[in-house]
Amino acid sequence: MAGVLDSVNQRTQLVGQNRLELLLFRLRGRQIYGINVFKVKEVLQCPRLSSIPNSRNVVRGVAHIRGETIPIIDLSMSIGLPGIPQEDLATSFVIITEYNRKTQGFLVTAVDRIMNMNWEDILPPPKGAGRDVYLTAVTKIDDKLVEIIDVEKVLAEVSPLGENVTEAVLSKSADRVPGHLPVLVVDDSSVARRQIERCLTAIGMEVATRNDGKQAYDYLKEITSDGSRAKDHLSLIISDVEMPEMDGYTLVTKVKGDPALADVFIMLHTSLSGVFNQAMVKKVGADDFMAKFSPDELAERVMEIIDQG
Repeated sequence: MAGVLDSVNQRTQLVGQNRLELLLFRLRGRQIYGINVFKVKEVLQCPRLSSIPNSRNVVRGVAHIRGETIPIIDLSMSIGLPGIPQEDLATSFVIITEYNRKTQGFLVTAVDRIMNMNWEDILPPPKGAGRDVYLTAVTKIDDKLVEIIDVEKVLAEVSPLGENVTEAVLSKSADRVPGHLPVLVVDDSSVARRQIERCLTAIGMEVATRNDGKQAYDYLKEITSDGSRAKDHLSLIISDVEMPEMDGYTLVTKVKGDPALADVFIMLHTSLSGVFNQAMVKKVGADDFMAKFSPDELAERVMEIIDQG
């Protein structure tokens, strides 16, 4: 698998070009799935797994990898498919990923290759697919449908994050937030949008949401079409990075390059690697970056931004 991941080190070259690299894999069956290489730390043959008492069925065990104990999640079971049989584990693979400040492995049956793609070719799931579908996007490669799994939804069900702002932080918001302009939240994951919206409404903020960078940019152009500025309508923008049609980096670049939009504060809020993102935030001109997802940290940072005006 080393050859498959050789291109990971070149990923910074894709930033600002609305491009991504997808690692393609299979679960049970012929359907092809994809995951952004930005999230992938390593791909390896399934190691020996140790069971965890009282764990959820989708957690097949833990693996000890490079001095770290990592939970291994059966991705098939997580999205409602039959799990990988015990006798097939030895020939299966584990994709080690980093999401929302945590490291976990996803058990898959086969890993194919990496494809360099344009975010414009990554499309939202078909309308009418339903709220319970575990997809954030779809695309086509070699005339075959590739489904991109909403990993944040999977992890929210396997290992739920605390979504409530603590009373200590809420007490600070009472006389600081009311009366301010709304926050625009941009994220393709319905779970992430709900988490952020719940956090912000708890401290008294109004929230507008859009599902990807293109929708957000179109919305910004619409509200400023009368000659006003984005800052006249919004307190700030909180945007994910990975999104179909237009990613967060490209959104920031377009916003900061438009005189009517440039002065609005933009925070990139993503489950991607923090160290990598700090460099990329500077490159595209975002005002801030925060790793997902800590409701207290997000609430306090939003209050600070509003205080600074």
